[in-house]
Amino acid sequence: MFVACSTRCFTQWPLEAATRRIADLEFGKFELALDQNGSHLRPCDVASDLETAVARIRTGPGLICSAIEADFGRVDLKTERKRFEAVGRMAKALTVAVLTIPSSPSTTSLDEEIGRLGELTSWANREGLVVTVLTGRGTLAGNPKTAALLCREVPGLGLTLDPSVYLVEGYSNFDEVYPYVQNVHLRDTGRKPEEFQVRIGQGRIEYGRILTQLERHGYQRGLTICIRDDWNPAFDVLVEVRKLKLLLESLL
Repeated sequence: MFVACSTRCFTQWPLEAATRRIADLEFGKFELALDQNGSHLRPCDVASDLETAVARIRTGPGLICSAIEADFGRVDLKTERKRFEAVGRMAKALTVAVLTIPSSPSTTSLDEEIGRLGELTSWANREGLVVTVLTGRGTLAGNPKTAALLCREVPGLGLTLDPSVYLVEGYSNFDEVYPYVQNVHLRDTGRKPEEFQVRIGQGRIEYGRILTQLERHGYQRGLTICIRDDWNPAFDVLVEVRKLKLLLESLL
């Protein structure tokens, strides 16, 4: 396992400045977040000019891109598929294996979600990519039993585990998801919804237990720090990222 940093930690800065900050914190790897509603690269930008998008990442401070997280926005399935394939081609150009996408809202039917994810995952697997769904709040994968079910029903599908979501939703045990985890997003979190992101050491995330469970299932990918600077402006994200980096490295 290794510790990486998401560009979501520094969205108040241009993308190039964000990756420089990650490098200044002595990370060797980073996760690139492509958010349709974000301030950095968007999936539609990648779809419209793949070559330029790839060049922007390659001209950075020499960090290795360990994963890509893509949020395509609220679009129809045809547009989502177009943007997904463009991001997949970007991942291949950057030699990135893991591509994280959102799960659909929790009100979506399971059959519909299995069909959607099945089509995307089938294409990605043929391209040598690993597709994961984020265990996000308010989504089908935000329920650990449903998340595991999706992975059983869709061949090749994995999970990007965000334990903060399960903690605030009241799931004391989510061991059933660990066999499917291919990426991890970490911060510190309390038990209340308003404590979704707190200072390191003030929350209830059991990092040691999470790492033990991951090791038990042979996990060898990234522990991605995802302390978002657009969620809680009351504290210094740079300081919290550094603290969590040191903590995780001490546990490896």
